[in-house]
Amino acid sequence: MIDFNSILQTFEPISLEEMDSVKLMERTDTKYVFPIAELPEILKGMISQYRLLEINNIRVQRYESLYYDTKDLLLYNKHLIGKPNRYKIRFRRYLDSDGLTFFEIKHKNNKKITSKKRAKMVDIESGIVTKANEFLIKNTPYLPEIFMPSIWVNYSRMTFVNKFSQERVTIDTNLNYIKAISNNNSSFSFPQMVIAESKREKAASVSQFIRLVRNTGVRKGAISKYCFGIYNLFENVPKNNLKPKVRFIYKMAKIPYN
Repeated sequence: MIDFNSILQTFEPISLEEMDSVKLMERTDTKYVFPIAELPEILKGMISQYRLLEINNIRVQRYESLYYDTKDLLLYNKHLIGKPNRYKIRFRRYLDSDGLTFFEIKHKNNKKITSKKRAKMVDIESGIVTKANEFLIKNTPYLPEIFMPSIWVNYSRMTFVNKFSQERVTIDTNLNYIKAISNNNSSFSFPQMVIAESKREKAASVSQFIRLVRNTGVRKGAISKYCFGIYNLFENVPKNNLKPKVRFIYKMAKIPYN
């Protein structure tokens, strides 16, 4: 188990209130997947240019998300084939922020710009009802009744804010997946993998984080946490388009691919 705590304590902290100016609800995302062994050196290189989100004296926050999809996994399949104007629908709970919970809708348009809209909720719901029902109708072309819970995705997140430009960097570790509707509680964990993302106002924005990642030899590679979970937990779903990426991730993590 790699301990990052001593490195994280050297970062200048930033509060949620201070981070509000860098919410970037409409943004350009650049995603990387790499082995957790590469993370300490990348973190050390970020210290001078990034502040680290701290909530209640906690610098690594725990996230719990319940994703929704149709019975035939329409949203997964649209993502799989790279369809423009695609959505992700989920409830998300911030476990280290007194259980703060949102219903969230992510949308990627045909210009590859990602936007996120969300509504504060009392708790994660087992169906899209009450406020979430109205919110989904308003912000997507879909009706709530076609959706059901698909998977839980839990992980730990570090959130960094660039001191000099409009950029946030999220680094996710300790990924754990649970099938939402399952008689045998199908689940798997992937602690060897890091999913990191630079979220910027413009694709041309300078990013010290991206420079650091490239210097380690890690190549840009987008993989959705949601799609990675569906791929590994569901048997009878299309997988060919994702297979090269998943095989690469398993090889990178030095885990046999079945």
